[in-house]
Amino acid sequence: MDRFMEMKTFIAVVDAGSFIGAADPMGMSKAAVSRHVSDLENRLGVRLLQRTTRRLSLTDEGQSFYARSKEALALVDEAETEIRSRSIEASGVVRVNAPHTFGVLHLAPLWGGFMDANPRVSLEVTLSDRVVDLVDEGFDLAIRIAVLPNSTLVSRKLASTRMMLCASPDYLARVGTPSHPKDLALHQVIAYSYWATRDEWTFTGPEGEVSVRTHARLYANNGDTCLAAALSGQGIILQPSFLVAEDVRAGRLVELMPEYKSIELGIYAVYPTRKQLALKVRRLIDFLADALQRPVWMT
Repeated sequence: MDRFMEMKTFIAVVDAGSFIGAADPMGMSKAAVSRHVSDLENRLGVRLLQRTTRRLSLTDEGQSFYARSKEALALVDEAETEIRSRSIEASGVVRVNAPHTFGVLHLAPLWGGFMDANPRVSLEVTLSDRVVDLVDEGFDLAIRIAVLPNSTLVSRKLASTRMMLCASPDYLARVGTPSHPKDLALHQVIAYSYWATRDEWTFTGPEGEVSVRTHARLYANNGDTCLAAALSGQGIILQPSFLVAEDVRAGRLVELMPEYKSIELGIYAVYPTRKQLALKVRRLIDFLADALQRPVWMT
């Protein structure tokens, strides 16, 4: 028996709430629908549906299998759509939201290549460090840099970046170099306003996890501002490698306590739904995934 047909039939029964309700959309008789579901349960060795004369309900195993089956079939649909779309030209406007600094440094140089490859697609790019509501604000795609929480949105990981603790040589010569995260409580700190834990900075080192409450001399909701303050010798920053790696390589900043690691963040393309994803959006996501698979800040 075709496993995909069994899964599709089972999903249709659950969505319709009955065997007879699933028969018409599946183009088969009620008996055939029932047989597919029974064969599926026999093959799995579990009951997926509780049947009474009045209603159907999912067992615990049925609920789990329903969710996983929906996901599996969606991935199959996505793969088929991707193959078919390769011979079709994408067109239309894609509205993109991205964090300001990452958008300027690492996305702006890519837009020209994407538009050259997709001459009928236009881009409307908005840079903002706040988390936008894609649906309410009408964005097709957002780039988010985070430990991505569970969400109703769909995401695809494009790259990673790690948080780096840095200061200028001038600041360190003047104030001294911290040797342990606890020392940060005695230093000037330049803090990013949107950092989830605000003043509480956590690291993982030789003795395990270490947290310290910092005291910021400057708060800014923009990484470039934090970086500029650090370069001018105003204090210590904890910023992503995509922003500070070049200055560290050039000696304008010094990475502090590399044996104590802060968190690694994923860089994701986030979009409202996988189902019937517009070709223009799919092409952009694929383009970004390819362009960022060897990010310059990781070299």
